[in-house]
Amino acid sequence: MSLSMRRIPFLLPVMLGAVALSACAGTANRSATQLPWSNAQQMVVVTSSDWNDVHGTLRRFERGDNGGGWRQVGAAQPVMLGRSGIGWGIGLHPAQNNGPQKREGDGRNPAGVFAIGPAFGYAANAQTALDYLPMQATSWCMDVSDSPLYNQIVDSRAVGEKAVEGSSERMRLDLQTAGDDRYKIGFVIQHNPRNVSGMGSCIFAHLWGNPDKTTAGCTAMNEPVMREALAWLSPAAHPVFVQLTDADYNARQASWQLPARAGFR
Repeated sequence: MSLSMRRIPFLLPVMLGAVALSACAGTANRSATQLPWSNAQQMVVVTSSDWNDVHGTLRRFERGDNGGGWRQVGAAQPVMLGRSGIGWGIGLHPAQNNGPQKREGDGRNPAGVFAIGPAFGYAANAQTALDYLPMQATSWCMDVSDSPLYNQIVDSRAVGEKAVEGSSERMRLDLQTAGDDRYKIGFVIQHNPRNVSGMGSCIFAHLWGNPDKTTAGCTAMNEPVMREALAWLSPAAHPVFVQLTDADYNARQASWQLPARAGFR
């Protein structure tokens, strides 16, 4: 796949929730061809041992545009999860009730199947086919549940300083703490696409502070793994992000059209 340096203007607010929840309607046993992600040709899969595990394993898979079997791309890589593990989020999958449910501030990563949004970072552009948002000193992600800008990346120059009061998600962490590169490069995981108050916000894949540092609910990895994933991801391949416990992955692998365990390495 040829790579391009893509940058989109930082016209804000930028909605994290670009995928309508109406796509989630239905039941878990519907046929694979009816799944909202049935046209996905790229899949980023993160699995963990149980709901409370803070360590995960990331694998990337791809398949042809006519479907067929999933093929793993590259080696499995370690990632760090939220301080409380994971819990069911709101995404492309139907609602699930067999485990914890993601809520604002609970320290859990959202579990399920999610669209992948734009990439973002400190630099003016990045080597990726995804749309790219260059973060500024005035960039925030709104994690204030009662804000009309909840779960959106905004620029205080566009929405006003008062509108971002109370947010704890400054997108230029390096300007707050020297050397903090966690948001140096990453991409949006489109959890809670309709920005439902209190259901969790600002979920990203980003760099880790160190290999043992948990997050507030994002998926963190080392920089080479992130850059390789961004160079591989393509909007034309309708990529999705899957995050599940091992048991839930095994239970849903066939009905959710996920890569078979036999293909893991």
